[in-house]
Amino acid sequence: MKTVRFVLALLALALIAPGQSAKAADVICYNCPPEWADWASMLKAIKTDLKYDIPHDNKNSGQALAQILAEKSNPVGDIAYFGVTFGAKAKAQEALESYKPANWDQVASGLKDPDGYWTTIHSGTLGLFVNKDALGGKPVPACWKDLLKPDYKGMVGYLDPSSAAVGYVGAVAINQALGGTETNFDPAITFFKDLRKNDPIVPKQTSYARVVSGELPILLDYDFNAYRAKYSEKGSFEFVIPCEGSVVYPYIIGLVKNGPNKDKAKKVIDYLLSDKGQAIWTNAYLRPARQIELPAAVKAKFLPDSDYARAKSVDWGRMETVQKAFLDRYLAEVR
Repeated sequence: MKTVRFVLALLALALIAPGQSAKAADVICYNCPPEWADWASMLKAIKTDLKYDIPHDNKNSGQALAQILAEKSNPVGDIAYFGVTFGAKAKAQEALESYKPANWDQVASGLKDPDGYWTTIHSGTLGLFVNKDALGGKPVPACWKDLLKPDYKGMVGYLDPSSAAVGYVGAVAINQALGGTETNFDPAITFFKDLRKNDPIVPKQTSYARVVSGELPILLDYDFNAYRAKYSEKGSFEFVIPCEGSVVYPYIIGLVKNGPNKDKAKKVIDYLLSDKGQAIWTNAYLRPARQIELPAAVKAKFLPDSDYARAKSVDWGRMETVQKAFLDRYLAEVR
């Protein structure tokens, strides 16, 4: 049994960032990549305030869920961070256990599982993360359909919808914006087929660094990543909410069922929803889950509210139920 657990631990840590020590870990968080949503700052704050070491983990939502399911008989992870649709899948597959953290009652009912299996910690708005310097003088695209122009051949990237939550969110955003519905994904499928002619780049994991370096000039991504680049990286970056519209998407945290460090994991989840934890998310340009206003200095760095009016909320519970049908079509017709 010890041998099996050791092997699983090695597998679980295979995607942890270099320099992070498995032996030093007090809590294992699946899908806590340092370059995504500024998890690096959050984990540093947890280290300072709770004295817990949590290794960086470069999985995405789909990979995190797959890892938890593979380890069900001998859990290695303690907490998991997912896009909300994957949180619903994790509950349905009994990968999580109920925990209602401190301040749970201050999270809106639509942003948490009623039985406590997952809770939103922040949300983001899907759009275009653009490295203007890497466009070679071409204009910043303003609309989804601009991405289909030959000018942007080889310049557009989106995460694989069959693996990463943000990939599916991008598909939903495009579909809704171009006239589709939750039961009709024809507009999104047509869009991705047409985009394929422009040689898109389709990574499976967060690609912030590739945009910053200029390797990937345009990425379908969230506002918080684009603002982070705009205000903290060398270069010229922009976030665009396409003219046709977009969507807002919650990200959630859950307690892994029978995880080995349950008490510490609960304290970490409490911290994420604490006043200080929620404030850290706003510093990373994320919308907090609790009803906390963005600090004025942070809000001033966002696009104006008139632009955000184009980003709509959708029923993500419903979108989770139709996700497989879309992915089946995407894999058959696009990839």
